[in-house]
Amino acid sequence: MHNAKSNSTPRIASGSILLMKNPTTWIAMLTLAFAAPSFAAPEVVSVWPSGKMPGNGAKEAEKEAPSKGDGVVRLTNVSEPTMTVYPAPSAQKPAPAVIICPGGGYQILAINKEGSAIAAWLNTQGITGIVLKYRVPQNREGALQDLQRAVRLARSKHKDWNIDATRIGVMGFSAGGHLCARLVTNHGTAFYPPIDDADKLPDRPDFAVLVYPAYLDRQNHLAADLPVSANIPATFIVHSDDDKSFIAGSKFFAEALTKAKVEHEFALYPTGGHGYGLHSKGEAKAWPGRCEQWLERMKVRAK
Repeated sequence: MHNAKSNSTPRIASGSILLMKNPTTWIAMLTLAFAAPSFAAPEVVSVWPSGKMPGNGAKEAEKEAPSKGDGVVRLTNVSEPTMTVYPAPSAQKPAPAVIICPGGGYQILAINKEGSAIAAWLNTQGITGIVLKYRVPQNREGALQDLQRAVRLARSKHKDWNIDATRIGVMGFSAGGHLCARLVTNHGTAFYPPIDDADKLPDRPDFAVLVYPAYLDRQNHLAADLPVSANIPATFIVHSDDDKSFIAGSKFFAEALTKAKVEHEFALYPTGGHGYGLHSKGEAKAWPGRCEQWLERMKVRAK
């Protein structure tokens, strides 16, 4: 394993942006450090070259939303999307990677609970976790551009990050799950004009994990912006029946995947609610272990 100290400063890639005064960065680092103190320090990379981001950013400066006393860091007003790369430990060969999209209703990002903590868990499975800080609030199209670019950028940097360019997946929570579902059902669509050589690379993730995804249904049907086809990558869906606001969408999506004969698994639990990350108090608490088994069957996670 790498022997980086837990207080190591993140490496900053050329052209990337890191606000050292932003406590979110340090909280994310500490989350990983306490979970696995011998893991390598994360690297923070800008999604877009300076001055090249399509669309719009937030009208106000990036900040943390007021604390609710639950330890969750809620980031908002994101105008400078970044990818924070948490390398898989002791990778003797290129590791699989997962781009993680935190949830927050497209208003905020639960950047530690559904971001850096997820990366730490994936690291224990020999998988590089890449936390995407995408544009919020109220910027669904900007967020989709950010994710599409992130997949391509990860492929372009696969040698630098020691990741397997053929095993790059996406994982999203709540609104982040919807964001991932949009990309896997619409990959190949140009959501922004090409900027550089990275944009010549495929934007199709190799697999997807959707954890209590939101907004998948409209008017008692699968949402029209999710055109399911046989070309969708293998998908793992997590949800619970007592998440009354969003469970219908996951059921519609799973049914559509079955009809299209897409490789998938629907981990449906009677209880769990919504927004629990890795630690549900209901029966959905079993989902991380079941997901690990699925990743192993998909040859993503090592045995």
